[in-house]
Amino acid sequence: MLLLIFSADICFAKEVEMVDLKITEQHLKEHMEMLTRTIGERSAGKLWNLEKAAGYIESFYKKIQVDSKREAYPFKKETVHNIVADVGPDTGTPEVYIIGAHYDSVAGTVGADDNGSAVAVQLEVARQLAELKETELGCRVRFISFALEEPPAYATWAMGSRVYAKKARKTKEQIDGMICLEMVGYTCNEPGCQSYPFPLMFFDYPKKGDYIGIVGNFRSRKFTRELYESFQAGGYLPVESVVVPGNGYLIPNIRLSDHASFWDKGYKAVMITDTAFYRNPNYHTPRDTMDKLDFSFMARLVESLVHFFVQKVPDKETLK
Repeated sequence: MLLLIFSADICFAKEVEMVDLKITEQHLKEHMEMLTRTIGERSAGKLWNLEKAAGYIESFYKKIQVDSKREAYPFKKETVHNIVADVGPDTGTPEVYIIGAHYDSVAGTVGADDNGSAVAVQLEVARQLAELKETELGCRVRFISFALEEPPAYATWAMGSRVYAKKARKTKEQIDGMICLEMVGYTCNEPGCQSYPFPLMFFDYPKKGDYIGIVGNFRSRKFTRELYESFQAGGYLPVESVVVPGNGYLIPNIRLSDHASFWDKGYKAVMITDTAFYRNPNYHTPRDTMDKLDFSFMARLVESLVHFFVQKVPDKETLK
């Protein structure tokens, strides 16, 4: 088994202030308040709440003056929607990236970490990038909120990411890299609170869950490394990464989110995660509530992602 591991022992570069962390934390809390307390459970069994979440996401894009669209597909005699919004120049750019996050929750939980945290971070990255001038953003970023990921849709054609990735391959859509945000808000600081799947427990990964993880497959190894090095250079939060063989079938739990839909269609994709149930004991339970989340950690993830995309601006000297 081939595993490529990028160590986090490199010293952080000088931090560049781009994101107001206090304001970002407040915005993140507002998103979580709406998704988990006002709306609540967003499962396949409560599609009316899923629709409310879709409406909230749409209204947010309208608020920041970014056009969005619904991409409908059928589910159990009903209709659900992926919500798609683009930020950045639509001409003259060589690269198009996706930031995806599913906005449903598993039945019986309001889904704060899984996956409200990811939707909140997704929306705040969109806000930050939308405020940049086109000359400050050298690529196009497509934000996709996927309707369904949790059971009973999981591993079926009804996953929002499978619907989108299938269509993208059929239409030969340009996707230079897909970033799947999957549970990104929980931290733990007691030694031994962080665990790992086989065989990663045999590597020198941290015993505390105070970092963000980046998971790629072999096809995505360069993209994984690029993100990792950008996060390292930004120095906003600790980061660990791993590249797994093939499409991750040798470590099945690494496939448990929307990035795998893009792996299976041959696209470069990574999962950015707090490692889910390998750290968070509230996974898929009613205890997965917003009071358990680390909003400072989430705000620094927003900052790290913004840093990555700002780096995509071509150097003027290289264009001569």
